[in-house]
Amino acid sequence: MNQSNDIIGASPNRRDLLRAAGATGLGLAAGGAWAQAAGGWPSKPVNLIVPFPAGGGTDAFARPLAAQFSKSTGKTLVIDNRGGAGGTVGASAAAKAHADGYNLFMGGVHHVIAPSMYPKLDYDIEKDFVPLALLASVPQVVVVNPRNIKVADIRQFLALMKANPGKFNYGSAGAGSSHHLAGELFKLQTGSFITHIPYRGAGPALQDLIAGNVDMMFDGLGSSATHIKGGRIKALMVSGSKRNPAFPDVPCAAEVGLPDYTVSTWYGLWTPKGTPADVQARIVDEIRKLGNTEDIKTIWAGNGAEFGQLSQADFGKMVGSEVRRWAQVVKASGAKLE
Repeated sequence: MNQSNDIIGASPNRRDLLRAAGATGLGLAAGGAWAQAAGGWPSKPVNLIVPFPAGGGTDAFARPLAAQFSKSTGKTLVIDNRGGAGGTVGASAAAKAHADGYNLFMGGVHHVIAPSMYPKLDYDIEKDFVPLALLASVPQVVVVNPRNIKVADIRQFLALMKANPGKFNYGSAGAGSSHHLAGELFKLQTGSFITHIPYRGAGPALQDLIAGNVDMMFDGLGSSATHIKGGRIKALMVSGSKRNPAFPDVPCAAEVGLPDYTVSTWYGLWTPKGTPADVQARIVDEIRKLGNTEDIKTIWAGNGAEFGQLSQADFGKMVGSEVRRWAQVVKASGAKLE
């Protein structure tokens, strides 16, 4: 007798038990398939596109994150540095990557500025990506080469700049980067003039600052921290309304009469649009776990940064808000691609 006939001929209690067992089996099978899809990530190395050359501020957070990822999952997070055009070359490549959870993108404030600076981008940061997590937020810092700029503090430097308009220059990670717009905002609020020199990433700009080939930078504290501590560059001011715990002797913008100079360098994690929702959730869970490890907390604190605590939905809202905020700054400053 086949199973269906057996159920038909069985007593009511037995039929109920058999049906329950069958339903449970189907449920376990379906649940197992879902668990394999979501919980199986990562089953192989994961590629992380970092849209700037090695040695910049993004790397200062991406590489420790990759090391911790390997410890936690047993899989490699491969750092794929693709610099150029203020981070838009790497973003373009990431937007076209396969949406399977094994291609991630570590962008940041540069990528919410880009839509206002680059009129012909072949991707849309709000439509072609899924925002996953805010990884780090760190204030911008005004840093100078101490051999070129012999001043005690930011007030002396401002006086020097105003007495010598156009004499000094600043390096950036590229036209349209946060370093560039931070400089333009500084010029607007101080009435000073400094020549902008764009590079193909913060790393090369920072190396030229250390070498004395440029005078100053508006850099993320994360990439400058080691060089400030080593005396290779001098920090004159951090943006915002409070001093940074990692550098308590460096005054903040509000203290020196620039209460509206609030610029932070933040880094986030995206995945290409179309990545399955369950895989997204698995990635977000893993990133949150990494952010709570002592290693990451220590490294982030040493860089003057905080690990993002926003939900995935709130990070998405933040991205949209930042796109519109920086569009206003670009318009007010008249910043253009050189």
